Amino acid sequence: MKIKIKDLTYKEVMSLPTPPHHPPKKIGPFFRTLIKCISASNLKKYNVTYRESGMDRLGKKEPAIMLMNHSGFIDMQIAANYLYPRPFSTVTTTDAYVGLAWLLRRIGCIPTQKFVADLTLLKDISYALKELKTTVLMYPEAVYSFDGTASTLPDSLGAFVKRQKVPVITMIANGAFLREPLYNMLRHRKVDLTVDVTYLLSPEDLETLSADEINARLRAVFSFDAFRWQRENKIAITEDFRADGLERVLYKCPHCMAEGKTEGKGTTLTCHACGKVYELTEYGELRATDGDGIFDHIPDWFRWEREQVREELLRGEYRFEADTDVYMMVDYKAMYRVEDGHLIHNEDGFRLLGKDGAYEYMHSPLASYTVNSDYYFYEISDVISLGNKKHLFYCFPKKNAAIVAKVKLAAEELYKIKQAEMRKGKKES
Repeated sequence: MKIKIKDLTYKEVMSLPTPPHHPPKKIGPFFRTLIKCISASNLKKYNVTYRESGMDRLGKKEPAIMLMNHSGFIDMQIAANYLYPRPFSTVTTTDAYVGLAWLLRRIGCIPTQKFVADLTLLKDISYALKELKTTVLMYPEAVYSFDGTASTLPDSLGAFVKRQKVPVITMIANGAFLREPLYNMLRHRKVDLTVDVTYLLSPEDLETLSADEINARLRAVFSFDAFRWQRENKIAITEDFRADGLERVLYKCPHCMAEGKTEGKGTTLTCHACGKVYELTEYGELRATDGDGIFDHIPDWFRWEREQVREELLRGEYRFEADTDVYMMVDYKAMYRVEDGHLIHNEDGFRLLGKDGAYEYMHSPLASYTVNSDYYFYEISDVISLGNKKHLFYCFPKKNAAIVAKVKLAAEELYKIKQAEMRKGKKES
């Protein structure tokens, strides 16, 4: 999927008017039925089955918060097909609105910027729940899974759902990641989907549980592992491109410690620094072709990479630096390509410098608990996006783009380190 792009200078982009805020609209019967028909038609190819737990507790007209894992473009159709004829609103990233703002508003979408503090979003969700009496579909991870496990959930989630005082439903789509993983350019594989829909928390539960206890329950549900699920259910993925792009996730070789030298192609992952080769089997396991492997499970390898990044940060050795193509989002008309930039990430956070001093943006380690990294974003390239309500930058590294995953891991671990330091300082004072 592509997006409209327009070339402007940073100064010209910043002079553009921001779009007016519109409160959420309740999706009408026509669009509800249209989405249901489109979704049902597409989902036939996925052989989707739903497994319910406690859903008889939810009233037919009772609004709820539905929290769903995020694995691909099919997620909204899975939810829409299940929810029909119940009206629902969907929290949607602003880049999806480019050229489609009118339509997305009509089908109940609520715009937001990823990982940017947004009080307007909180008000819009409350308005949809309490005034429109519509269920709100949210993807609390906010990004597609990299390795088939849950992305980091925000600590604020528990307190947020507690304040809404409506039932919390979870929807976990098993098989969605395996069918079209992000690292594999969302190419389709033949995998059936099993969707678990659970009435997790009642208004009474929210009243008695603390925010931390609610977070614990949510994280327990979002503790899925797609590759483990594949192995346990003996799901064979026979496509000969299943390892294409795997270097986007497994960017560091555990044998020679080289970074950015791995390449996923066909059914194998090869380190071009030391020559080590792993096969990705039909059942999602890694197998060293010479029989001497360190990891056989992709999430374990990815978790090890996270630990390696954290150690670099603690030793003061972590640094990412790259020349980047830079785009901006300020309205729903286009993504604006501005002057090239130079992106630096270290223990002080992010610093983005525009060519010839066109702009400078600083993003502190505590500005957000993560950063948005994505693969082949709108068919442009791998991206790191960051910003605030005034600036939203999409940075496409010109070299070594495969390590945008490392930047994401570093941002998350740096946030944890700085949070711990801040708490320790408060205790000592």
